[in-house]
Amino acid sequence: METKQRGSAHEFPPEWKTGVYEAIFSRRDIRAQFQPDPIPADVLARILAAAHHAPSVGFMQPWDFILIRDSQVRARVKESFKRANEEAAEQFDESKRGTYRGFKLEGIMESALNLCVTCDRSRFGPVVIGRTSQPVMDLYSSVCAVQNLWLAARAEGVGVGWVSIISAADLKKILGLPPEVVPVAYLCLGYVTEFPPQPELETAGWLPRLQSAEVIHLDTWGAKLTPNGWAELESALVRVTEKS
Repeated sequence: METKQRGSAHEFPPEWKTGVYEAIFSRRDIRAQFQPDPIPADVLARILAAAHHAPSVGFMQPWDFILIRDSQVRARVKESFKRANEEAAEQFDESKRGTYRGFKLEGIMESALNLCVTCDRSRFGPVVIGRTSQPVMDLYSSVCAVQNLWLAARAEGVGVGWVSIISAADLKKILGLPPEVVPVAYLCLGYVTEFPPQPELETAGWLPRLQSAEVIHLDTWGAKLTPNGWAELESALVRVTEKS
């Protein structure tokens, strides 16, 4: 009798799966490694197309992508970052404040291109499938577009850095956003000298990496995989983590 193979008829070939997981595990938030080389139009087009094909609530596609090359616009964004970064530093304990100030947390002027991903909260009207109970799903959809962009960029050898230490009100003013459009992510894109083997904040010891099994619950909050009959999954998670 022929043994039925595990898996799905729809799964990718092994080399495709390897590429997907490689992009996920080697993606980094780039800040200090940018090179000035421009991103070719065809490469940028593929990255943007990948972002535009993200899942969205009710097929709303609430995102827009603002490409920012102008150095004066970038300089205004950089000034906003500086103000927000100093405000952020003051919120940490004195023991961590100096370490925080030593981190480079943006590549606004150094990267080849800046890009702002926005969310048009009015797109396709006030009632959208999937937003009736959770109105924030349009914002989450835009974040899915960011992740698609990030993974596609990594596959193309392009680094991405997300600058979140910045005033949304400043971005709306600088970029001239309409009232119904909100900035979701301000990104720096460009070729890099390297993709660090680990996230820089992990390498610096700022915070530890949580293991996959630590953040997985069974049926209800706080119920762990073992000793509830899921030891095989927990062991598999350990193996996957060791490889990544």
